[in-house]
Amino acid sequence: MTCPESTPETATNDAPVFSPALTPEEGIAAATDLFHETFGEVPDGVWYAPGRVNIIGEHTDYNGGLALPIALPHRAHLALRRREDRTIRLVSPQTKDSVDVLDLDQIGPKGTPGEVPHWNAYVAGVAWALEQDGIGPLQGFDAALYSCVPLGGGLSSSAALECATAVALDDVCELGMAGTVEQPDDAGRARIVTSCIRAENEMAGAPTGGMDQSASMRCSAGHALKLDCRTGEVEQVPFDLAADGLALLVIDTKAKHSLVDGQYSSRRAACEKAAGLLGVGLLADLDVAGLEESLAKLADSGAADAEVLVRRTRHVVTEIQRTRDLVVLLGDGLPLAGEKLAQVGALMDASHESLRVDYEVTCPELDVAVEAARAAGAHGARMTGGGFGGSAIALVDAEAVNTVARAVVKAYAEHGFVAPAFLDARPSAPAGRLA
Repeated sequence: MTCPESTPETATNDAPVFSPALTPEEGIAAATDLFHETFGEVPDGVWYAPGRVNIIGEHTDYNGGLALPIALPHRAHLALRRREDRTIRLVSPQTKDSVDVLDLDQIGPKGTPGEVPHWNAYVAGVAWALEQDGIGPLQGFDAALYSCVPLGGGLSSSAALECATAVALDDVCELGMAGTVEQPDDAGRARIVTSCIRAENEMAGAPTGGMDQSASMRCSAGHALKLDCRTGEVEQVPFDLAADGLALLVIDTKAKHSLVDGQYSSRRAACEKAAGLLGVGLLADLDVAGLEESLAKLADSGAADAEVLVRRTRHVVTEIQRTRDLVVLLGDGLPLAGEKLAQVGALMDASHESLRVDYEVTCPELDVAVEAARAAGAHGARMTGGGFGGSAIALVDAEAVNTVARAVVKAYAEHGFVAPAFLDARPSAPAGRLA
């Protein structure tokens, strides 16, 4: 479901290859042309939603903690036309020879007779979830997807698709929840996020938290989003790296990334078990000051997996504190330089080590990317997203972007890995209408 332009050619020698983002004009043209070619009609409009990269705060969302994502300039574009019946017809560049046709009255969650296959679950599932949440009833629709969020890179390609669908349906069905990009209705967008999460959890069967959808719907350009995953409250945190001569390099490891293979759900189950043994609703209820006491209680619990529960809990509680500390650093109004920059980098590094050792969600490709970036001068580097593949990020001097990227490509070649790709992670605008 990713556009052809988003798949870079294999790097040659040590030359890094960057995955481009479409301009708004390119996105409109690509989605509209596909729609017209497939359905022979003009769409009601083109909507988009961005992928995201998380600066810090990993695997904290379903634990009720804090996360700090930004929206990417890489977006899912959706040309959509409302129908007067309950039929849904979907197409992407990869499926244009066989349009998928669904019935909004017949679709249902994964594992039921109405299960929706593949990427269609992220589109049709949003319509289903909105109605299940009391929003609607809705009409059917025809939609053409053209996405430049790298698929499988841990950059929330599925959430981008869900949120693009949600803002499109909000607009054409006159639900009145999202507002505009320039004047977003944050309360309405928070409600939309809930339905998008339900679509991913129930229709696609991926037990994710809500950070991805919140980022796609509620971030703003030039800012990171401090997200309280328990309350849904957000705060826009200034994150203008260019002003300080810095850049955030995203490294798409090209390692296979999947959140539905059991590893993600096992981490979530361990956190829920640990919270139950400690007598709290969520691990975010634990205070870092009392962490050692909590870990000792888990170690003495008699649980067969007590050692694993200790590690998982230690990561979550310390990661929430690292996120809190990073927000404070970014919010002081001072340039990101000197000792402040060193502290930010140290928090990113510590996050990766915690995810590697305590949460065990990295992989060789992620670890090599992080180590190579640090050795080449990155101020801090860490994996981002759910892990088990996907992407890493490195905070670098703007003039060192290519140097660091080349070092990662070289390290990959030495390890026999498939060459990585790179992205420009400028903090960008949230989901909305393009045309």
